Amino acid sequence: MSLYSDFKKFIMKGDIVALATAVVIGAAFKTIVDSVVKDVITPIIGVLTGGTDFTRKFVALDGQTYANLYAAREAKAAVITYGNLIQAIINFLIVALFIFLFLRAYEKTKKKEDPKPVAAPKGPTQEELLAQIRDELKKQNGDAIN
Repeated sequence: MSLYSDFKKFIMKGDIVALATAVVIGAAFKTIVDSVVKDVITPIIGVLTGGTDFTRKFVALDGQTYANLYAAREAKAAVITYGNLIQAIINFLIVALFIFLFLRAYEKTKKKEDPKPVAAPKGPTQEELLAQIRDELKKQNGDAIN
C-alpha cells in the first residue's frame, strides 16, 4: 500500500474522527467555561475578597521592597509570584465546579434505562430430573439386591 492510502485509512478510522470531534467541541466548551469564569465568577470573587488581585502578589528574592510587580520586574529582580499560583488554583476550582455542575445536569437529562433482568441459569428439565431420580433408585435397588 502507498503512504497516501495508509494515511487515508488511518484518518478515516472511527476513533480518529471521534477524537477530532471531541477536540473541537472541547475547545468550544473551553471558551464558554473561560467566559463564565472570567466574566461572571471572578468578579464575584473580587467583590468577596475586597478587590484583591492575586496576580499582583509577589515576593522579591533580592530582599528589596518594590511598589508593585511591574517595578520589581523593571529592576530585574528575581520574584516569586505566588499570587499567580493562588489565582491558578482558584481558576481550576471554579472550572472544575462548573464542569461538575454541567456534567451533573447532563446526566440527569439522559434517559434512565431499566436494568434488564438477568436470566436464571438453565437447569435440567423436569424430565431430566425424573430420569436422574429413576437411575439413582435403580442403582440403589440394584446394590441392595446384590
